[in-house]
Amino acid sequence: MIRIGMMGGIGSGKSFIAKLFRCPVFNADREVNRIYRKDKNCFFKLRKKLPNFIKSFPIKKKNLVNAIKNDKKNLAKISKIVHPIVRRKMNFFLKKNKQRKLVILDIPLFIENKLNKKNDILIFVDSKKNKVLKRLKKRANYDTEVLKNLKENQTQLLKKKKIANYIVDNNFTETIMKKKINFLKKKMLYERNST
Repeated sequence: MIRIGMMGGIGSGKSFIAKLFRCPVFNADREVNRIYRKDKNCFFKLRKKLPNFIKSFPIKKKNLVNAIKNDKKNLAKISKIVHPIVRRKMNFFLKKNKQRKLVILDIPLFIENKLNKKNDILIFVDSKKNKVLKRLKKRANYDTEVLKNLKENQTQLLKKKKIANYIVDNNFTETIMKKKINFLKKKMLYERNST
């Protein structure tokens, strides 16, 4: 099984590119949203740590955003509770898909949380600033201050770009991107099978 780790800045289009590979994708953001909606245990832990912000279940993103805005340290408190749950879900996903040729790990802090393995293929998704801003403004919880905090939490993008096996320039139409990713997928499978 080839594990592909998606990297790139917030709003660069990692999830869009992941989808174009047409193979199982573990999307950490989606998992986190599911945890906030369905995991009572997580709710109790967060309520204990952040009683002024987390009061009702399901957990509202807005309350977490307010907690981070109120004190930067709260991001670490939230991560400490949520990340282990996401890691367990990722391990379950990998077990479930172990017969597949390719799987994609779309995890914002993939490198920072040391989830990567030596043989992983790392893809860096690059996007122009104006395109990134356009995408971000479409998001429901768009907030410049919180985005700044999250950005600070991600290893500098240049470092990620340097360690990437492939850089995908995500500044083209969907049709062009489909062709690019199809080509890249074939190339990866061929290279892995020939070594």
